[in-house]
Amino acid sequence: MENKEIIPARTPDDVVREIADFTQRIKLDNFTEESFIDMLDEQLLPVEKFFADYSCAIMEIETKFKVLNEQFSLKYDGNPIESIHSRIKDHNSILKKLIKKNLPRTLESIEENISDIAGVRVVCSFVDDIYRLADCLLSQDDIELIDRKDYIKNPKPSGYRSLHLIVRVPIFLENEKKMVKVEVQLRTIAMDFWASLEHKMRYKKNIQPELLEKLSKELTDCADMSASLDSRMQNIRNVLNSSNNQDM
Repeated sequence: MENKEIIPARTPDDVVREIADFTQRIKLDNFTEESFIDMLDEQLLPVEKFFADYSCAIMEIETKFKVLNEQFSLKYDGNPIESIHSRIKDHNSILKKLIKKNLPRTLESIEENISDIAGVRVVCSFVDDIYRLADCLLSQDDIELIDRKDYIKNPKPSGYRSLHLIVRVPIFLENEKKMVKVEVQLRTIAMDFWASLEHKMRYKKNIQPELLEKLSKELTDCADMSASLDSRMQNIRNVLNSSNNQDM
């Protein structure tokens, strides 16, 4: 059964409220809260359309994976996808990234410089499923690969493992076709479980440096155990598949 996160649509009031709240906590270079809100009011409709385009791109990517999952279930008698989750990056995170990179606060700048506004995470049963699904997605003639980072073969120092793809996918609007960037992450169940818990613990405050170092080492060890589990489960699957082929 697919477990898809439902992302509530933001209203114009939500957008203004988020930015107003954020500007109370973060100092904006050359922007007061009032001037930033005034600018947002002037561009409210473009802002809504901007994020709607990314929502449409998510739907396109989700549909492609659902079709592949259905096809694989018929061909291989099993579904490679356990769940699909999606999200639009919140406005505060986008604004923080613009400030950190000293980029202009414009929609054009966001579109050009930020690649993970739209995100789709695909959780698979086995490591082989990740690469098979990625290859199938990238072989489609309307998908353009922008960047690929394999944190499965080359995990991050923390132990994080996942396959990241930045792609462009076309969305078909009333009078135009537009290519929109989407970040796709493919993980196994074990990778997703580890990443979810690591993310929750990463933002704990007031931890002594010695304890933080110890816990970071523990998390890395857990990531290694998770990788070992994935490898062993993949080997079991390979043996079963080999046995079934010999019986035919």
